[in-house]
Amino acid sequence: MTEIAIKNVFKEYNRNPILERVNVTLPDHEFCLILGSSGAGKSTLLRMLLSQETPSRGEILIDGEPIDVEPQADRGVVFQRYSVFPHKTVLDNVLAGPSFRESRFFGRLFGNRKAKLRDRAMELLDQVGLSDAADKYPVQLSGGMQQRLAIAQALIMEPKVLLLDEPFGALDQSTKKSMHKLILDLWNANKMTIVMVTHDIQEAFTLGTRVLMVDKQRRDPQAPEAYGSTIVHDLRLDPARKAPLDPSDNEENQSMEDIFLKWAGRMDHAIVEGAPHPTTPEAASVSAKEVA
Repeated sequence: MTEIAIKNVFKEYNRNPILERVNVTLPDHEFCLILGSSGAGKSTLLRMLLSQETPSRGEILIDGEPIDVEPQADRGVVFQRYSVFPHKTVLDNVLAGPSFRESRFFGRLFGNRKAKLRDRAMELLDQVGLSDAADKYPVQLSGGMQQRLAIAQALIMEPKVLLLDEPFGALDQSTKKSMHKLILDLWNANKMTIVMVTHDIQEAFTLGTRVLMVDKQRRDPQAPEAYGSTIVHDLRLDPARKAPLDPSDNEENQSMEDIFLKWAGRMDHAIVEGAPHPTTPEAASVSAKEVA
């Protein structure tokens, strides 16, 4: 069981609030998508889950315990930029993490331990469709293949939580679709919790069992940096639902929130939780009083 609890988290940089009053609990085997426009703080939230950043206030718990102050193997991560070693083969890239971890305690790997790790690495390469490329170097792989390799690198450490920071944003649509199927298959096979950041609403509704939208609830036209973002919509999706695979017509000039709510309305068995995003001065005033 792996439960993530984010409790009243705030994050500031140089006294400028980025996130405020973030509260959410993600149960075991959740596939949570975090949506938001550029600068909304979604990647900052992911970095705090990874321990690359620390909350200014509040706490983050995994299975009831505060997360470590430094990144640990219980949280794997895949970024949009391919985090692979160009001088290592595909197989050696996958072996790099566990080899380093075990060599710190046991010295140089050899014999049975090395053979077991190699077998596990080959199993993962087979799962991500790269077993035939085990002896190739990253430069010989396409973008989609390099991202598959990065996923295998993360999974071999057997993380409780897999964090994905817009991992498919640079891929073409055909490759992205195949990666969506791959990550869903791996999520089900490995029974892990996944938290993924995206700005692609279609992607969020295709993959997620839970979709969070991060935005500012309060805005001051005279001081646009005065307030941070929080979770303005929390949408649970029936795992058995069929996600819409085609974008709506005429979405080009609509706000992200309008598109989000339109897609939410299409979903069968969708439940929107929490207060709606205040769009009137009166609603914003109520939110301000709640915080004061």
